[in-house]
Amino acid sequence: MTSSATAPTNPYLVLGAAIVLPGSGHVILGVPVRGLQFLFFMVILAWVTAKIAPSDASFVGRHAGGFLIYALSILDAYKIARIRTAKWVHNAQRDGDSAQSGIEPHT
Repeated sequence: MTSSATAPTNPYLVLGAAIVLPGSGHVILGVPVRGLQFLFFMVILAWVTAKIAPSDASFVGRHAGGFLIYALSILDAYKIARIRTAKWVHNAQRDGDSAQSGIEPHT
């Protein structure tokens, strides 16, 4: 990631979008293929769990595999957004405050 003037997407916006609509957090971040992969495995694992779960299990129990991947996709989208924001803040501080801190970058 290069140091650009524009800030990355707010991680909380990405988190909210990922919670509301699975895969949308990845689309906001610009990695829609990753979001689509999560959606694919969400559907596949929900189907597999529905086939092997006992008939008296609850809806969540019958589709637990899909909910697991859903939770992982939320965490993944938020993590990517937080890392991008942390890198952007670090690069902005390094570019703007290097003379004040007394620490010179490695060359």
